[in-house]
Amino acid sequence: MALWSDPGVPATLPERLPELEIPGPEHQNRLTVLLRLLLLIPHFVILAVLGFIGFFVTVAGWFAALVLGRLPRPIAAYLLGYLRWQTRVEASAMLLADRYPPFAMGERPDHPVRIQVEPTELNRLAVLFRIILMIPAAIIAGLGMAGWWAVAFINWLVVLVLGRMPQPLFQATAAIVRYRMRFDAYTVMLSPAYPKRLFGDGPVPMQGTSGTRPLLLTTGAKVLVVIFLVLGLFSYAGGGTAGGTSDSGTPVDNTVSNV
Repeated sequence: MALWSDPGVPATLPERLPELEIPGPEHQNRLTVLLRLLLLIPHFVILAVLGFIGFFVTVAGWFAALVLGRLPRPIAAYLLGYLRWQTRVEASAMLLADRYPPFAMGERPDHPVRIQVEPTELNRLAVLFRIILMIPAAIIAGLGMAGWWAVAFINWLVVLVLGRMPQPLFQATAAIVRYRMRFDAYTVMLSPAYPKRLFGDGPVPMQGTSGTRPLLLTTGAKVLVVIFLVLGLFSYAGGGTAGGTSDSGTPVDNTVSNV
């Protein structure tokens, strides 16, 4: 599988946003919904270790990207593998997919949650100031995730009772997860594309390949995204007065923050 270019073989692909592919809302096993976070504990532990290692890999990648204008293949492979794994677990924890995530960093075409990140050259100036440039996107991603988890019990109860996630909630949740995935890809320099399209892709002249590609949000889904952002703001404010919390209060985001 081709990843980032080897020295002397420049990547010429145009800048493209990372894509998230998840089938539309399907029936979910109520028992696995009931025990979802407990079942994912082994993944949380492994992701914490991989995220710790990923921090040092990202630092090494930053220096390499400044010199080469790209990520070396081994660094890109590790970070992309981590992003795949983390996205699968996050989608499962947030009830977007019922199938248990594999313990794997590689591509799994048989799994319903997949990401696509296209290798391209990196702008060295953007790499140099990456930690500053990512601040606005970090705020949006953090607010969205915090807001979703602020009402996680309600979301969980809805899916538990119905046996599936309602379409507006699915679309809004997928928008939050996709934006967070794009932010992570930008942060670790897997993609030069700045995170965008939190409110969906809008009308596009293409045949849909999954429930999230393209991601077209209904009015109800867009309202839910706004609600998540507002709740995230209140969650941060409350967390600050209560001694502080992580982005979303979940093990998944705690591991991501290491990278």
